[in-house]
Formats: sequence, C-alpha cells, structure tokens
Amino acid sequence: MNNQADSLSSTVETLQTNDANFLFNEIIFGVAILAFMALVIIEKIKPFRRFPQKIGKESFITNTTAFIFNNFILTVLRASSLFFVAQQFSSIGILSGLDNGPFKWILSFIFFDLAIYVWHLASHHFEFLWRFHKIHHSDKSFNVSTGFRFHVFDLFLEIPYKCLFVIIIGVDAYVVLAIETIELLFIFFHHANITFDKEELLSRYIITPSLHRTHHSALRSEHDSNYGIVLSGWDQLFGTRLECVPEKIGLDVIEAENFLQLFFLAFITERHVRKILAIIPKGKKRV
Repeated sequence: MNNQADSLSSTVETLQTNDANFLFNEIIFGVAILAFMALVIIEKIKPFRRFPQKIGKESFITNTTAFIFNNFILTVLRASSLFFVAQQFSSIGILSGLDNGPFKWILSFIFFDLAIYVWHLASHHFEFLWRFHKIHHSDKSFNVSTGFRFHVFDLFLEIPYKCLFVIIIGVDAYVVLAIETIELLFIFFHHANITFDKEELLSRYIITPSLHRTHHSALRSEHDSNYGIVLSGWDQLFGTRLECVPEKIGLDVIEAENFLQLFFLAFITERHVRKILAIIPKGKKRV
C-alpha cells in the first residue's frame, strides 16, 4: 500500500515538474517573440543598411512563411519527442551526476552553444549539409526575419545531433528545449538590421549583428566565418572570427523570391546552377 502511495506521489510530482518546465519554456518563447516584434520596429525606424523595398518585402514574407511551414511539419512529425526518447539514456552523460540547478544549467548552455557552433561550421563545409543550410544564406536582405529562414530538412537533420547532445552531456530534454528558446532570442538579435553604441565591445563576448552580418556576405571567404550563435568566444578560440562590412548580402548564384523556390532550392546545388548557366549562349560582348 505504501509502495502504491509512493508511486502515485512520484507520478504527481513528475507531472507538476513537467507542467512547470512547459510553462517556463512557453514564457521564454513569448519573450523571444516580443523581442522579435521590438527588433522589427527598431530596424524599420533606424536600419543599419537600407535594402530595396521589393527585396525587403519578399524577404519578410518568405521567411515568416518558412517559419510557419517548418513549425507545422515538425509538430506533425512530433520531432521534439525525440528529445524525450534521448532523455531515457541521458543518465550516462557527462553531467548526469550533477543535481539540477543553476550550475548544471550554465554548463549545459556552454556545452550546447559549442555543439551548435560545431554543427554550424559543419553545415558550411560538408556539401550535403550545405545544400540545406544555404537556404538560410539565400536571403538578399538581412533583417530579423532572416532568423526564420531555414529549410525544414536543415532543422530536422539537426534534431538527432541535439538528441546525441542530450545523451552525451546528460541533461534533461526540457533544459535543452529551454536553451534552444533562449538561443532563438539571440538569433533574432544578431540577424537584426541594426547597430548601436558599444557594439564592438559587446561583440567580444557575444555574437552581435555586425559579426553575423559578415557571416551573410555573398563572398565565401567572408561568410565562412563567425559561426557562433550566442558566445563569440568559440570563433576567437578556433580562428573563425572575421570583422568586416560585407559589400553584398546573400549568395550570388542563388535566387529564391518565395517560399516554394526556397524549399526546392535545396535540391539544386551551385554546381548545377553554374552548369546550366554555362550552356546558355552569352551573345557577343560589346566593345
């Protein structure tokens, strides 16, 4: 009888903890969305760079459509449930012996930010990953909505990697989801078309719009840099930091003016585009 009572008490406690975790994640997500709206207003009032109105409008509509579509697909596939499957094996992870609390959460955040830095770098240097990640870089504008511009396969491929993180590091799935939401807030921030006083000083510690703007340069020598999401120290540590003002944003041979083009663009590599362009008659050059 006592065992049944203990089991029931444990179940109730677990449900209460889960509800509290969900509420915390929802609050963070709400803060991130409010920050998104605030940044949209700020960059409209005082943008760092003015893009043609047509490009800016197409960018915002395409990016927000991608966000809605991607979230719908990932929700239907119940992709986040993979985190909770991974959690069943997290007891063998590096931090599994630590009690849940601020110290473990901070360590988890640092490890997660490093893991995403590594994934981001790999997405630029492995052609299979780049074919999906280049969708994010295809935006000819640079604004807060660019933080929504991802191919659904890019997001889906990242999930097993994050599940592996849950197992190796040994953290709760709820903690990882909370960290992801916090990182979403920073993604909005460093994609914002803004500048501000002391930005250079702040960029020594976190990724700022000026650093990430370089990452969206049309030149590969410039966009293969500044892979950090929150902490800029990883780029300094591994020699991938670059400070410059890109002349052009986007990818030269890649065009995507709406969501459908954005989705199917992943299945056409730059090599294919160049081959097609090579067989098209150029015509005579005028002297």
